[in-house]
Amino acid sequence: MSQKAPIVGVFDSGFGGLTVLRALLPKISAAHYIYLGDTARLPYGAKSQATIARYAVESARFLEARGCDYLVIACNTATALALDDIRASVKIPVLGVIEPGAESAYEATGKNSEVLVLATSATVQSHAYRAACTARDLRVTEAACPLLVPLVEEGWTDHSVTREVLRIYLSEALQHCSPEAVLLGCTHYPLIANAIQQTLRDLGCEATVIDSAEATAATASYALASASDTFVPATFECFATDSVEKFQRLGSLFLQREIEHVHLLDLGG
Repeated sequence: MSQKAPIVGVFDSGFGGLTVLRALLPKISAAHYIYLGDTARLPYGAKSQATIARYAVESARFLEARGCDYLVIACNTATALALDDIRASVKIPVLGVIEPGAESAYEATGKNSEVLVLATSATVQSHAYRAACTARDLRVTEAACPLLVPLVEEGWTDHSVTREVLRIYLSEALQHCSPEAVLLGCTHYPLIANAIQQTLRDLGCEATVIDSAEATAATASYALASASDTFVPATFECFATDSVEKFQRLGSLFLQREIEHVHLLDLGG
């Protein structure tokens, strides 16, 4: 007997979480995804923990009210600083991106391995990945890469400037560690995963690159495994709290498919 296909909410402060949605779409038969990008109030990383928690909780409650059965926080900053608040505010299961990424790094390398985490400054300052990796007996080096997000949003995913910036960041990080895995701790970074892998190779590092978006999607799909014996393609709809035109343009880059319509949502100040 088939069970009801789930409605899955996916939340991010902006566009990066669409890489998580992209990874989720082929994994759960017949699921319907509701993506919310709180684009009017990004970047979250420049705000206080209390403000981030308030914004994230408002978004989580909206998605629960839309009928979501499960919530994926596809935002590293919100996961690092507001996951407990989000879980306390809704009655549905909530998954963040940090634990799946750390678990995937552990599975790829094993106990006592060295992991390099690439992330935004706000995520690095939270040390959430350090805590998740240390709990799995992994040795961790965290490297903030603040220029990568604007480069990705500019569409420069295969640009000489991006490759040079990566070379500088990775060269500096590799002076302090010899990682067996490099964990992408920002949902923008999957769009430049190939460039990161190639730059590591050019620098003589054979580390495995761990995509936390893929790891999160795998964890969610395991939790929501459908009993359906027929494949029906998943569907999705998108909400944004600011310009829907910009969301369609940039979002299509992250999702790697056309976004035909975006609902404008007002969550207040």
